[in-house]
Amino acid sequence: MTDALSFDITSVNDVAANRDEVVAAVEAHAGTIARELAILQGGDYGQETFKTRRGTWTLKYEAGALQYLRFKGKSGGETYVVSTKQPPEPKALGTAMQDYPAFVEAYNDHVESLDGVLDDVPTEFPTVTTTEEIVAQRDQLVSTIREVADTMAGELNRFDGEYGTFTQRVGGTRWELKWDGPRASYLRVGGEGGIYLLSQYEPPAAPDVRELAGDFVEFVEAYNEYVDDLEADLATVSFDDAG
Repeated sequence: MTDALSFDITSVNDVAANRDEVVAAVEAHAGTIARELAILQGGDYGQETFKTRRGTWTLKYEAGALQYLRFKGKSGGETYVVSTKQPPEPKALGTAMQDYPAFVEAYNDHVESLDGVLDDVPTEFPTVTTTEEIVAQRDQLVSTIREVADTMAGELNRFDGEYGTFTQRVGGTRWELKWDGPRASYLRVGGEGGIYLLSQYEPPAAPDVRELAGDFVEFVEAYNEYVDDLEADLATVSFDDAG
């Protein structure tokens, strides 16, 4: 029966090929604009919208390469002239391409409008004050605290086990010294999420050292009282059967 159907069917191959040729040319040309925008905006990812008399063009780029170019006419409807998905419908592409020169002109105007925008920006800046002396003072104080804390850790290790924590409250704030062997693992102020005066990682901030150095003296005094009380308690232990 199909042999009886003698209708001619017009091939779309020529139209599609022409459409693809136009899209490829636009992709190459607009790709240059995408790279220039990436350089101008200082990032690999972004988008920019340009208004023309007939509508708006939105260009999006990723990794400095053109991601899509979209035209939205004032009369409605939008056309992805270039996209990572499907090619545009030929008639819509033709309508958009009538406004493409205006899009390029809008881009050029945008770039030219930035000409001289940095002319009055100063390039001479105030001298940056060095933190060398402050850091040296901080490190000296932390080194002293480390030396004392390690001495405490060594004593705690001798009479209280290979590792553990010693905690006291100073001015209502929790201080915690953790030791592992004869060395302090950390000295933390304020519980979890608190300030580490000593740690295995980075040194504390100078303002924290300044604020807490005085309280460290009270913490050491609290440790000494703890040891004195412990010695006093042990002195009262008797093994005399008479009691």
